[in-house]
Amino acid sequence: MTTDVRVLRQDERDVWYHHLIRAFGGVDEPPEERQLWDDLTELDRFLGSWDGDTCVGTAGAFAFRLTVPGGASVPAAGITMVSVAATHRRRGVLTSMMRRQLDDIRSWGEPLAVLTASEPAIYGRFGFGAATFHVTAEIDTGRVRLSVPAGTDDVRLRYAQPADVLDACEAVYARLVPDRPGMLARQPGWERLGLLDAESHRDGASPLQCVVAERDGAITGYARFRTKLGWGVAGHDGTVTLTDLAALDPATDAALWRFLFGIDLTTTLVARGRPVDDAWQYMVSDIRRCRPRLRDALYVRPVDVRAALEARTYQAPVDVVFDVEDAFCPWNNGRWRLAGDTKGASCARTTEAADLSLSVRELGAAYLGGVSLVSLAAAGRVRELRQGALAEASTAFGSTVAPWMPHGF
Repeated sequence: MTTDVRVLRQDERDVWYHHLIRAFGGVDEPPEERQLWDDLTELDRFLGSWDGDTCVGTAGAFAFRLTVPGGASVPAAGITMVSVAATHRRRGVLTSMMRRQLDDIRSWGEPLAVLTASEPAIYGRFGFGAATFHVTAEIDTGRVRLSVPAGTDDVRLRYAQPADVLDACEAVYARLVPDRPGMLARQPGWERLGLLDAESHRDGASPLQCVVAERDGAITGYARFRTKLGWGVAGHDGTVTLTDLAALDPATDAALWRFLFGIDLTTTLVARGRPVDDAWQYMVSDIRRCRPRLRDALYVRPVDVRAALEARTYQAPVDVVFDVEDAFCPWNNGRWRLAGDTKGASCARTTEAADLSLSVRELGAAYLGGVSLVSLAAAGRVRELRQGALAEASTAFGSTVAPWMPHGF
């Protein structure tokens, strides 16, 4: 079957959006959320697949800047809103859209493509590897206690309307972005994402609340959350749901978590999508009663292997030749010599013998430092061709902090 994949036009937008919503369950988004996505969409980066006058596929790519190991902010295409009509499954619609997207991303000079996967099994064949993970916890705050660091009592907390302190909260977030791979530098308009508060999405909880933390008169952190009261035979059993928390220092971080643990009439704190090395896990008295669960988050695909490997630094000296397999983007196929350290890196094609063999999918998984090449080799996904090369490269590719994607797109 032949379909027409083309850049989305303004007059096609409503039809395109209707197809997207139907593919994701058919329930319309709240008007304010739809308006936000409309405002953030650059039409020349979004595609529709058409069978005659019928939209049968959607896909887009936001223009992001992604923090990589070493702190650089690298252009990355955030692939989003991908759908195929149920009437047109297994007919090459997704493949044709992905082909167009990756060609476009290469032409835009963006060395990385990233996405979050509603169905993870789909994207491996296009070269995407799971590069970041996050933790969700349901903490029994009635039985779990926190041990906080010195200085926590010096932090002042106060309630504020989320919109009133948005600029100050964004300033805190911006200071954290260079320190953790996987974080997204917030482009204009994206700050509104954290304020979405449609009643239909609260599940009976309160409107969004915000507490800011201050030290020496400066805002050093914030938490956004909702509360939902409940009553059982033994009394209150309300829930606090954390939507966002950021802090510039350990005392501020501890003060915010301690506040969330202690909100009156609640016995459960739900924290979703937190970094796998989040400090609260080492302050709690009983991690089992926090019920942590691990989940995949950001998938990474090098679109330009040379540019991607040169964009980051390496935590130990490395000089290794990769034999990269990339059937979908053949310009990446072949042997690449990477030489780098904490100051920078160079990467170029070579005819030298390969030290490691892997696909671009494994390169994407390891790229942000959260998945080790040693682990991938243990799964049979990376082959060591020179003794010692695997340990050398795996150490170099690591990160001192776990990569983390702060929000979806």
